[in-house]
Amino acid sequence: MTNRPLASRVVLSLGVILILLPSVASAAAGAQDARRPNILFIIADDWSWGHAGAYGCKWIKTPAFDRIAREGVLFNNTFTNNPKCSPCRASILTGRNTWQLEEAMCHFGLFRAKWPVYPDLLERAGYHVGHTGKGWGPGDFKAGGFPRNPAGSAYQKHRLRPPIQGIGNTDYARNFADFHDDRRPGQPFCFWVGGHEPHRPYEEGSGRRAGRKPADVVVPGYLPDTGLVRNDLLDYAQEVEWFDAQVARILESLERTGELDDTLIVYTSDHGMPFPRVKGQLYDAGFHIPMAIRWGRQVRPGRVVDDFINVRDFAPTFLDAAGLEIPNSMSGRSFAGVLKDQESGAIDPTRNRMVVGKERHDIGRPDDAGYPARGIRTPQYLFVRNYEPDRWPAGNPETAYPNCDNGPTKTLITSGFNKYYRLCFGKRPAEELYDLLSDPDCLRNLANDPSLRTLKQQLETEMKASLAKDQDPRMLGQGAIFESYRYLGGRAHSYDNWLKFRQ
Repeated sequence: MTNRPLASRVVLSLGVILILLPSVASAAAGAQDARRPNILFIIADDWSWGHAGAYGCKWIKTPAFDRIAREGVLFNNTFTNNPKCSPCRASILTGRNTWQLEEAMCHFGLFRAKWPVYPDLLERAGYHVGHTGKGWGPGDFKAGGFPRNPAGSAYQKHRLRPPIQGIGNTDYARNFADFHDDRRPGQPFCFWVGGHEPHRPYEEGSGRRAGRKPADVVVPGYLPDTGLVRNDLLDYAQEVEWFDAQVARILESLERTGELDDTLIVYTSDHGMPFPRVKGQLYDAGFHIPMAIRWGRQVRPGRVVDDFINVRDFAPTFLDAAGLEIPNSMSGRSFAGVLKDQESGAIDPTRNRMVVGKERHDIGRPDDAGYPARGIRTPQYLFVRNYEPDRWPAGNPETAYPNCDNGPTKTLITSGFNKYYRLCFGKRPAEELYDLLSDPDCLRNLANDPSLRTLKQQLETEMKASLAKDQDPRMLGQGAIFESYRYLGGRAHSYDNWLKFRQ
């Protein structure tokens, strides 16, 4: 060593340490980031369970979803606890059931920032966070205290020319590429891809013009089996397939960067298709959603899981995967253990129930009243309690049933008072009970069957106990609070507007 004064050697040594410290810290941060997965959350808008090749569907082709299922895990029993866009998304972000979210229980409501959302928690832990397409909405998050969409920073710059009318012009894949380029080297990311498809409106006849065959469509029992309905379902299929093709582009970009196996990919929907008796309704088709998850070497590929997964479980699962503490505000449970399980066995007895509910979705009744209902689903049965059976479930007839999206199938069914009208738009009894094994379309109400009275009572007791544990105001005698929340959307179909028109 050079013979330097002691003080000089000390200063030199400290200088070396100071130079090395950032490198050591950077390496440590990089090693920590390397252990944390990227999180890619993909959510279609109004896509029903079963409508994917991985589920055996022949008339809708979904190669991207099927690939994720083949190389990862396919879930048979994933559910939203509220079958409408903004309530479902609020549940996903907060890890709470919607009856725990005050105004956010209602569609087009206020979303308060009083509960932490998983994108913010991951960002504070060093993740690069963003979204493209439809994040949380519709409703008002700014008045609720969020400085940006709760799904993360927006990446919406790139647009494309959609092949048919009705499809959004967001270029999800290019926006994801912008987001990806914005992060620092090695930084884990959390990105939300919110499809606008297959939300209505559709370009009528687009499915058939694309070469699809009406004869291939499987029409559910609650819809009339006519050429018009089959073609409407083909137009829906066209949008499902288009969004799936955009997802394929994102998967290809992850493959090119070598990050596909380092990414936890969840591909799902917010609720069922925008057809009568599905979207916004507490029948199985309304709240039962598709889901496939890929997570590289963390999961055994090709597994099929029957455990019940609630959308409120997504947030705690993402935090768990990132090695973060799950806040007490989240009532959902991580299912990372289900993902990493190597076997596809019997349903976990702690994951064989689903409680669902709704209040006001869209307006169309006097005083903007909602349609309060709660339900509980088991592997075999669905029990539903309608708390205001004298109200019209899809909105009043004079306001054109605004709780159901407009389209050819709706127009057809509302033109005649037959069994399909009664199933889709007619008033409902206070109690409904369905055997899903023999009646998956929920066509035969067994609530008055004497042989099932005890079962019905047991299910309602269990449902109420679960809701009371969650402090659901409707179980605490405070259900009127939901009727007091302001509707923040357009009012073209409001009951008051109809009265003014009549006058």
